[in-house]
Amino acid sequence: MTEAFRLDGLHALVTGGASGIGEATCAELVRAGAFVWVADINLPAAESLAATLGNSRAVRMDVTSEASIDEAAKSIDRLDILINNAGIGHVGSIETTQREDFDRLLDVNVRSVYLVTQRLLPLLLASPHKGSIVNMGSVAGMIGIKQRFAYCTTKGAVLAMTRQLAVEYPKELRVNAICPGTVETPFVEGYLDKYHAHEKEKIRSELRARQPMGRLGQPEEVASMVRYLSSREAGFISGSLFTLDGGWTAA
Repeated sequence: MTEAFRLDGLHALVTGGASGIGEATCAELVRAGAFVWVADINLPAAESLAATLGNSRAVRMDVTSEASIDEAAKSIDRLDILINNAGIGHVGSIETTQREDFDRLLDVNVRSVYLVTQRLLPLLLASPHKGSIVNMGSVAGMIGIKQRFAYCTTKGAVLAMTRQLAVEYPKELRVNAICPGTVETPFVEGYLDKYHAHEKEKIRSELRARQPMGRLGQPEEVASMVRYLSSREAGFISGSLFTLDGGWTAA
């Protein structure tokens, strides 16, 4: 890694940090010199990752629970970078999406961003380096995708929150969002196992084909964008939405 986009001396927290894009992000931020809080509901997985990475610490955080967030925040005395990465998906139209599924996506994908950001905001505002928030959006928040009613709805809300926070705190915070296309993660594998177990490779090929580059994204590619947006070199970027989708939304 060159000296550009270094994060030496900065403290970051990544929700959903123990797997997929979150795991890759934690690793990338540590490599860039940051101290990282690996925040995840799966504490053993977070502890295992932190032990492997070094310069990091695991903290259990259920992002849907104010009590859990408050408990986790007690051990954090400094924060310069917040990565709201935790999220879940759902397949279904408005006709087939059940109320409990819709509410669950709102809790995990939207309300969690509100709860975690609100609780940690005083630390970010106190950062001597100007705090940075990176929210994990999705191309599903920018375009309509069939059979993704709840997911599109929640990711659209994340993008709206990103822009609102950026204009609310223009001098104190930088707030941006990343909008990945389909990325090769346990998240996607879980979707294939749940909905397409009998035709996984066929559906995997279709997922690749809908992105003009003809492949799935990699968690490390998203993590690199997180690192850049968190760095001092990105100091004039706020309220922006960055697509990493292999050309999907440009087609």
